[in-house]
Amino acid sequence: MIMNMEEIMAEKLVNTEISEYIEVLSSEAPAPGGGAVAALTAAQGAALIVMVANLTIGKKKYAEYEELNIGARDEARTYLEQLMKGVDEDKEAFEQVSKAYSMAKQTDSEKAARREAIAIASVGAADAPLKLMRAGVCALRLAADMIGKSNANLVSDLYVAALNLNAGVQAASYNVAANIPYIADRELAASWGAEAGELAGAAAELAGQI
Repeated sequence: MIMNMEEIMAEKLVNTEISEYIEVLSSEAPAPGGGAVAALTAAQGAALIVMVANLTIGKKKYAEYEELNIGARDEARTYLEQLMKGVDEDKEAFEQVSKAYSMAKQTDSEKAARREAIAIASVGAADAPLKLMRAGVCALRLAADMIGKSNANLVSDLYVAALNLNAGVQAASYNVAANIPYIADRELAASWGAEAGELAGAAAELAGQI
């Protein structure tokens, strides 16, 4: 059954068909946007790691790496689950930010309430992509460990996994940076900003190695 735009917006993005997701992404709706794209891009990278591990496990040629690939598959599945959840977490976080910005701002009290709401919403809007970055870097480490220790016929799939994971992490870093200035807790904001920078650097280095 094909859903209309309102139904798609109300539905979890991960439960929609690809064509419906692309339709709402390209619409005038502000969410989903870059954050959801970052999460889905990284999720595809994690899914490829699971695929490569599955197509290595049980093969005599790679028996000495059986345990490594089983562990990689199981761990990558947890990151895949996190990243898929991140598609909707980002959309929901942005919707809260959008609601905060739409609040009345005529009186001083209204302006103060609006600033507080924006600060609170910005925490969630920075947290969602930061979680994506953490999962993405962990998945990249798995991909690096699997090079030369997994099905050689699928090494290009690990390369594509690395490209997608790095792209997702780098894209998410922009969303973290965009929301950090509006977080009232400046110590938290500084900590998250520093962590995001470190994660972006680690992702680029790992992807380059792979």
